Amino acid sequence: RSGKLTPSQVAKNIIAMLEDCDKSTPPLRAIVQWDQEQIMLMAEASTVRYRNKCTLSYLDGIPVCLKEEFKVVPYHHRVGTVYLGTEPETEDATVAKKLREAGAIIIGVSNMHELGTGTTGCNPNRYHKIPRNPYKPNHFTGGSSSGSAAAVAAGLCPVAIGTDGGGSVRIPASFCGVVGLKGTFGRISSHGSLPLSYSTVSVGPICTSVADAAIVYSILAEPDPLYPYGLKQPKATLSDMCAPDLKGLKLGVDWTFFKACDAEVLSICEKAVEHLQSLGASVVEVSLPEMEEARVAHVICILSEMRDFLQPDFNKHFQEMNLETRANLALASQFTALDYITANRQRTRSMRFLREIFTTVNCILTPAVANTAPRIYESDLLTGSSDLSFTVRSMRFMQLGNFTGIPGLVVPIGYSTAGLPISFQVMAKWWDEAVLLRIGLKLEQFRYQTKKPSIYYDILA
Repeated sequence: RSGKLTPSQVAKNIIAMLEDCDKSTPPLRAIVQWDQEQIMLMAEASTVRYRNKCTLSYLDGIPVCLKEEFKVVPYHHRVGTVYLGTEPETEDATVAKKLREAGAIIIGVSNMHELGTGTTGCNPNRYHKIPRNPYKPNHFTGGSSSGSAAAVAAGLCPVAIGTDGGGSVRIPASFCGVVGLKGTFGRISSHGSLPLSYSTVSVGPICTSVADAAIVYSILAEPDPLYPYGLKQPKATLSDMCAPDLKGLKLGVDWTFFKACDAEVLSICEKAVEHLQSLGASVVEVSLPEMEEARVAHVICILSEMRDFLQPDFNKHFQEMNLETRANLALASQFTALDYITANRQRTRSMRFLREIFTTVNCILTPAVANTAPRIYESDLLTGSSDLSFTVRSMRFMQLGNFTGIPGLVVPIGYSTAGLPISFQVMAKWWDEAVLLRIGLKLEQFRYQTKKPSIYYDILA
């Protein structure tokens, strides 16, 4: 606004950095498709709006990227594969359209785990390669919105959009030390993204800060006539987000569940709970029933729906898929109609339990991920990685939100002795994202330092 800097200058910096991060060793591989001309067109239009003092929104001139799962003109809608999106896209997904209307500068589409089928972000195919964790380039970013989290952590853009069917926004945000919000199921339109699993996937922003996540959420969260699941939603608000304390809030913790994580993660997460208490919130012990049943049922739902949607691909493009994708889809074919129906009965039960719990507390607290980002091995670069015990562990605190549709926010709260980010999760009842953002702002104060990642670009320099 002061005119010291223009969106065009920022865009030029970003273009230089995108060229640089592809040439570095190892390459960052956060943004997998970008177009200099497109970036400059949007930036120049925004520069004119700032000059004429007629900006479109808080996002005007702000660089953003979208996960390759979304259609973004004129990029290829590959969804992490080598066989999809053979032609450039001619129509934007709803979120891409809304970001354009808000004046944001779309700097490209970001890397992702092939077809969203894993939580490491490991994608060895020729178009994608393995995105690197900006904190430790020999570690994974997490997935499946891998490039989105890496781009934000590395400073390429303060906002990225991801999708979350089993932690796919929150896991990479946690591993890369940035903020990730999974909206309530249906809150943000997923029209124009590949409908991999229609009952578990929510869209959400990955951002540098909670305030940024709140701004993006307030612009994207509204009904979309093209997306039936979100039509009946209440209006999105940010009420009480900036309240000076947390007085009157009841925070639910199931300690047995909470403690099922690495010692380093647990110790800092327990301190974060004490910090929230010191701001006037009360901590209430709750019991989350049937978590093992919910975990298995979530896997049955998400994999059955993906297998159903990808059945033609599995038959026709089997040889072009990564090994891990083949294994997951093959596993999914073993589930029966009976399994799927039983899993959905479990969903009804789990939602009923949550409805009761939310009559006594405002939110549920957990660590974000039970462990920090895993190492990348040489073989992963060639053949990919498939480690089911890691997948199960990384999704432990994530699945409840996907299975029942409640919103979740992850906020970085510290670092392991190895220097990898550790994050904390807050979940709330359906449509109550405002309380998550309120608590998230207070969690940011708990983090006494923010370490600069080893791969970091200053786009304002």
